[in-house]
Parts: sequence; structure tokens; C-alpha cells
Amino acid sequence: MSELDQGQRAFSSFRVLNGEGNHSEREDLFRNMAELFSYVSDRCDDEQVAQYDEVLCQLAEFVEIEARAHVASLLAPLDRAPGTVVVKLANDDIEVARPLLQFSKVLSDDDLIDIITHQSDQHREAIASRHKVAERVGDAIVDHGQTGSVVRLVRNTNAELHKATLEKLVERAAKDVEIAADLRGRTDIDWASLRGEIDDVASKVLETLGEMNRGVDPVTVGKVNAVVYNRMRNRAGFSSTEWKVAYNQVKALSDRKQLNERALARFARFGYGHHSAAALTVILQVKPEVFVKWLASQDYVAMTIALRAAGLAPDLFEAIFATMPWRDLPTTQDTKMVVSRFEAIEREEAANIFELWRAHSFRKRAATEERMAASA
Repeated sequence: MSELDQGQRAFSSFRVLNGEGNHSEREDLFRNMAELFSYVSDRCDDEQVAQYDEVLCQLAEFVEIEARAHVASLLAPLDRAPGTVVVKLANDDIEVARPLLQFSKVLSDDDLIDIITHQSDQHREAIASRHKVAERVGDAIVDHGQTGSVVRLVRNTNAELHKATLEKLVERAAKDVEIAADLRGRTDIDWASLRGEIDDVASKVLETLGEMNRGVDPVTVGKVNAVVYNRMRNRAGFSSTEWKVAYNQVKALSDRKQLNERALARFARFGYGHHSAAALTVILQVKPEVFVKWLASQDYVAMTIALRAAGLAPDLFEAIFATMPWRDLPTTQDTKMVVSRFEAIEREEAANIFELWRAHSFRKRAATEERMAASA
């Protein structure tokens, strides 16, 4: 391509970004940029992702629904995608939003709950059909959804249903035959335990549900499968799959300039340990493998120094520490000791120690790279 051609193409792109190009130019640039990003997403650094995010958001304002739907379908399967444009398109018309709502791992539970609250029941149906639906998300669907989205949720065997959510479902089932039929089909619910824990009103409704279909005994089915509806999660243990999802969702949150103490407090409050760890990795600007090593080795000292250097308040530190996906769950004595150390060290002192460690780490890595280059 000649310099003249390159100059004309650059000028055309400049005009498009300023809203001066024609319809065809805008759509072509929008589609092409999204397609290019889909090819290189795993190799982009944060600054590059931010540039794609800004331009795609800007172009999304100028193009028709077909182009927005095409770009949404390109971004939906990506593990790392520009956070702002993903949320923007996920709140778009359902034709645009559907693939993102169903498949995007970039959308966090908070993003999904916001969409459930403010968008259509078709949006809720798409969310209810995700491969995994967290308890908080399912509860929001039951609170805000119509029959279509609630039925889709109940039919999704990967949807986690909290006791409080099940109470609401049982009450709704008394007035909605379709919900009742699908609720009876959930074989992963221990109906016997549920009868013993829900309130009297819901319990009576539950008895009515059992009488509606004598051919299926949900109590027996639940016992045979031995899956209790309110199963306890393993609070300790690192999952590489959950880490990958959490890390990319945190990066998307950072893209939107929403990664802050409020986000950390929210992760701790809802027990999102992998998200807490991923968020601190980004905030502290350490490599993910370093933070994972701290978790695997139960390195309370490194964690204490790093989080004190980051300026966390003692109460937030304690909540975050207890939420972390450690290899082994810290004992009560461990937690008291770590919190005591955290409060005893000054932030400035912790920051100095942390920076010395970081500098030593960089020097060590540089020396290793030099030795590898010399031996090559």
C-alpha cells in the first residue's frame, strides 16, 4: 500500500471516529476493529485493551443494530474483552445482548444483577440459561423475572438456588402451574430439609406441590441423589478455572475504572475469594503467578505486607483475608495473629518493604533472562 493510500485510510478512520464518515465506513471500522481484537485479545496489554474499548464504545453509538449484534457475537466467547463495551452491548436490545448474556465470562455477577434489574425479561431469560448461574444472580431473577425467565432458571440444573430463593419459588409456584411443574423436576433439591427450614406459608404450598403430581416423589428423588439444596461450599482451595474467570472479570472492572475499595468490600461480603485475590493482584501490580504462589504456600507475611502497603483498612483486610482461596483454611488463631501484625505495621514501612521486594524480584528476573540469553 502506498503512503498516499495509507494517509487516505487514516484520514477516513479519523473522520469516522468523529462521526463524520458515512454509514458504511462506520460499520466497516466497527466490525473490523472487533474482529482484529478477537484475534489478538490474548496478547493485548491493559493499555491496548483500553484503546480498543474507547474506540469500540464510540463507534457503537454510530452503527445499526446488525453491526452491534455482530460485534457482540465476536466478543461473547473471549476470556478477555474490553469491559466497557461489553457492558454497553449487554444492556443493548436483546438481539445484540443475547450472546453476551448467555456466554460472556467478562460479565460479573454484579453486572448481570444490574441488567436483571433494569432490562427486559428476555434479557433475564438469556442470563438464566448461562452455563452457571450464581445464587445472587438466580435470586435477582426470581425477584424481578416473569414466568419465562423464572422457568428458564428452574430448568437450569447448573443454577444455584439458595434457601431464600427456593422459598420465593415455592410461593410463586402456588400461583403458576408452569413454575410448579419445573420446580418438581429439580432432583438436586432436598425437599425434606427444605420442609424443615422454610416458613409455614411456603411449607403448606410445598405440600400442595407434592399432591399435584403423585407420580413423582421429590423427597425420595432428593435422597437418592444425595444432593442437598443448600450444600456447603468448600471455603478453602484454589481453582484455576475460577481464578481465570475472576481475573478477567476484575480486569474488565478495571477497564471501567471501577476497581476500588468498594469493589473489594463487595467481593469480601459475598465470599468471592478468587475475585478478591484477582483484584489485589491488579491493584498491587504483581504478576498473577506471584499472588497464586502466596495462596498456595499460605504466605501470610507477604500477604500482610502487600495489603498494608495497598492502604487497606484493618476491617477490610480481615474480611479479605478470611475470603481468600487459601490452600488450607486459616484457623481462628491464624487470623487473629495476622490481623494483629497488620495493625502493628505502619503503612509507610510496609510500602518500603514491598517496593524493596518488588525491586529485588525485577533484578532477579532480569538476571535470569540474561543468563538464558547468554546460553542460547
